[in-house]
Amino acid sequence: MSKRNVYLVVACVVSLAVVLLLPSVTARATVAVLLFLVAVAMLVRMFLTKTEDLQATRVSSNPPDEESSQEIFALGKLFEATMSGMREGLLVVDKDMRVVASNKAAHRLFNLSQGKLNSQRLTELTRNPAVYSAFLDALKGTERSGVKVETHGPERLVFDLRVVPLSSANGRSAAGGRRSNAAQGALGVFIDITRIERLEHVRQEFLSNVSHELRTPLTAILAFIETLEAGAIDEKEASHRFLSIIRRNATRMHDLIDDILELSAIEAGNVQVRAEQVELWPIVTDVIASLASKASAEGIVLKNTIAPDAVVFADARRLEQMLTNLVENGIKFNRPAGQVTIKFESGARQDEVQRRDPETGASHSEAPERDKIIVEDTGEGIPAQHLERLFERFYRVDRARSRDMGGTGLGLAIVKHLARAHGGEVSVRSELGKGSTFTIELPRSSN
Repeated sequence: MSKRNVYLVVACVVSLAVVLLLPSVTARATVAVLLFLVAVAMLVRMFLTKTEDLQATRVSSNPPDEESSQEIFALGKLFEATMSGMREGLLVVDKDMRVVASNKAAHRLFNLSQGKLNSQRLTELTRNPAVYSAFLDALKGTERSGVKVETHGPERLVFDLRVVPLSSANGRSAAGGRRSNAAQGALGVFIDITRIERLEHVRQEFLSNVSHELRTPLTAILAFIETLEAGAIDEKEASHRFLSIIRRNATRMHDLIDDILELSAIEAGNVQVRAEQVELWPIVTDVIASLASKASAEGIVLKNTIAPDAVVFADARRLEQMLTNLVENGIKFNRPAGQVTIKFESGARQDEVQRRDPETGASHSEAPERDKIIVEDTGEGIPAQHLERLFERFYRVDRARSRDMGGTGLGLAIVKHLARAHGGEVSVRSELGKGSTFTIELPRSSN
């Protein structure tokens, strides 16, 4: 027992004797409580002191080298996980242009499904001069960014390459000599911008098409206005004809702008589709009534074969818009005395149906069917090479004929996006000399 503990025991015995010699019970209780509190405080202090000593002993028992190695290992695992999880291709080369580190995205970039990039020279991986030049500049101490790199493998990919120089931690050369401005390596990041490039191409093509579509009617309007100003306005018959042409072209511009705004709103997700159970026959009847005069002028017969009890799950207003575009196209590109027919095919339940294999007993889900609204025409048909792009913006099979008929080139694109907004799809089948068939597929309500 330590000397300190002996003193404590003696102090406790003396204090106990003093308490017992006190004549008053109250005094005895008061002193006893004070002694108890002092004892508790001393015990707590001893416990905390012992705990600190144990912690200090544990810390001192771990050698510094072991602790440092654990930190390095953790950092290495973190670096490896970061590189593996990156979508961007990462490539690190040394001063001899040999790859010393890479990730899985870089393997896909250089079409290496197996094997490693490490230890290979950069020239063995790619012959692209832009890549080599960017890494070479980085080894000379110059950071490079905005380098456009294209690959032509199974598909065309476009990357934005950024390369930065890597120096040693103390800024000295690898040999440990004097400070050197030259980098000891270079790190390159390949950022996939294929989708951005594709969207930029679509944007430029869209602006070009819009400019062209607006320029044509605007040129005609300006030309006839100049003719009227030159004196033709005094000729009643000619002025009426010129004003009619101006009105027709102005209407065409108005329709084009309306379609552009409508399509932009749909693509941006600003158009809400409030789908519900609606009767199809009245919608088709309204569409036919609105286009009856145009069909009569072309000698086209519009036929509604929809059953009166047919019901679809859709937004009535948007469905009418889709059918109007398809039926109007059927009128425009039909033969004289032709016909446009609207049909309906009811699908099975939209919710998945569980089927059981009679041999194995295993159950599987069958893909649900959809309701189909079909618009058939007896026109000349569409060549097969045009079918894939038919629903693109401003795409026309016969540009001159479409413009003469007042088409904007956006009707089918609007139908496609509205169908997808319903969770459905639109498709086309056509055969030259036999007409075309457009089908809107809509999901059925799960209720």
